[in-house]
Amino acid sequence: MTILDDKLTAQLRELLTKVREPIELVAARNDSETSTKMLALLHEIAELNGQVTVDEADYELRPSFAIRRAGDPTVKVRFAGVPLGHEFSSLVLALLQVGGHPAKISDTQREAIEALPAHQLRTYMSLGCAKCPDVVQSLNTISIINPKVEHLVVDGAAFQDEVEELGIMSVPAVVEGEEIIWSGLGELDDFIGLLGGAEKKLPAGVSKPAGISDEPGQPALPATSNAVENPSAVEPYEVLVVGGDPAAVTAAIYTACKGIRTGLVTDRRGGQILDTDVIENYVSRVQTTGKDLARDFYQHLGSYPVDLFIPQLAVQLVAGKGDSSGGSGFMRGLLKIVTNRGANLETKTLIIATGSGWRTLGVPGEEEYRNRGVSFCPHCDGPLFKGKKLAVVGGGNSGVEAAIDLTPIAAHVTVVEFRDELKADQVLVDELRRRDNIDVITGAQITEIFGDGKRVTGLNYRDHHSETMKTLELDGVFIQIGMRPNTQWLEGVVELNQWGQIVTDNRGATSVPRVYAAGDCTNQPYKQILIAQGSGVGAALGAFEYLIRSGALQKAS
Repeated sequence: MTILDDKLTAQLRELLTKVREPIELVAARNDSETSTKMLALLHEIAELNGQVTVDEADYELRPSFAIRRAGDPTVKVRFAGVPLGHEFSSLVLALLQVGGHPAKISDTQREAIEALPAHQLRTYMSLGCAKCPDVVQSLNTISIINPKVEHLVVDGAAFQDEVEELGIMSVPAVVEGEEIIWSGLGELDDFIGLLGGAEKKLPAGVSKPAGISDEPGQPALPATSNAVENPSAVEPYEVLVVGGDPAAVTAAIYTACKGIRTGLVTDRRGGQILDTDVIENYVSRVQTTGKDLARDFYQHLGSYPVDLFIPQLAVQLVAGKGDSSGGSGFMRGLLKIVTNRGANLETKTLIIATGSGWRTLGVPGEEEYRNRGVSFCPHCDGPLFKGKKLAVVGGGNSGVEAAIDLTPIAAHVTVVEFRDELKADQVLVDELRRRDNIDVITGAQITEIFGDGKRVTGLNYRDHHSETMKTLELDGVFIQIGMRPNTQWLEGVVELNQWGQIVTDNRGATSVPRVYAAGDCTNQPYKQILIAQGSGVGAALGAFEYLIRSGALQKAS
């Protein structure tokens, strides 16, 4: 049985040349097919480098294996299952770091990790989850630097009984003992804080977006970034960009390259493109991934002196009052951004490029059971619902594709669409109809998602055809009804249209003087990466033009 193709084998062989100390791959096996694949993978890895050996172990959880340092077996991380798919990068990084290749983190982060008390953690993930590696890699890095923090990575689809017993219905989920202490996205600094005694993040909470690696397999915020550690100490900016998506990065690059003092505030480097596995026909690339593209954006941004405030979520815009014609009067009219972490950042001009997020139904039970049966990511959470009854809400392309993807996993899938017919492309509808474990309900308005207090058990809907209320008994609901702009925090401050989009003119200017906007959070008609970048350029040039004409521009040092 061969696990890795020739391309992956060649890449891994090259990466393993960075191993400085001998590594032992110690495995606890059973008679399952997963165990057979796991052992085949470990032996393939060992054949690529003489410093890597394979041995047996007696772990209770089978099949599982540890990557441990031969000279110091306390330095290790463990995987239960076969870490391929999105988790292959986590496997490679663990091999390198256990093998003595240093993690690219700051001295401050390393000191904080070394001071952490003992913990025994398990992270449950799925191989199709694009957001899981950030959590897995952050906790692996902590465990390798500080062996008192033990970390086991578990493929939830391969250990369904554990997932059921713990009530895990969304990944990534971090467990200590029998308690879920973190659910959803997170980055290295989040977990340093959590393990040091900060507030836990429970499944029903709203996921706080995370950063991405600036290098494949590296935790967010590497030591080489321009991250600002003390936001309260900074002077006002000439341009402050709010957002982390392609429009935001492009705007920041354009203002910085003109010598304008620029800062960027974001809670998630990369934005929505991180959730996109495949991006095709981005000019100069036939095909790439969202994560690779986002990494390239931030590597480019790193070549300019742009201050990064990460992770910081903008929650309030305070428009400056007083004369804004320039000079001292202009200074009295500074704009201010307040973040969820208490930072107050002042700026002469502002560019908002906060992108969009999943649109919700807004019905009772939706938020209560979020990550407890209500999900927005079939690729991430679908494998946890093997043999279950599921509903997909939405009859567009994303909803029908999700239903098709879930049919091999679920016992039954019901597509629920508000309109009287599915909106998806006919080729997708035809494929849907070929599946024998799918039903389609049209003309249905969902009024409630309900459960037993722990997890979803069903939903209620109004049948527009019969004008009666009906109930579906379910184990999970996947909501796929499109996107909405991330502009709720601007209501009553900046003019928004009926869809919540920021209204801009052809220079990116908004209804508030000196405030510009770009990308998917605006009323521009087409939501594409290249168009978002173009609008980022427009907003940057609009802000630059204002600064020049007002006499408020000071050359950055």
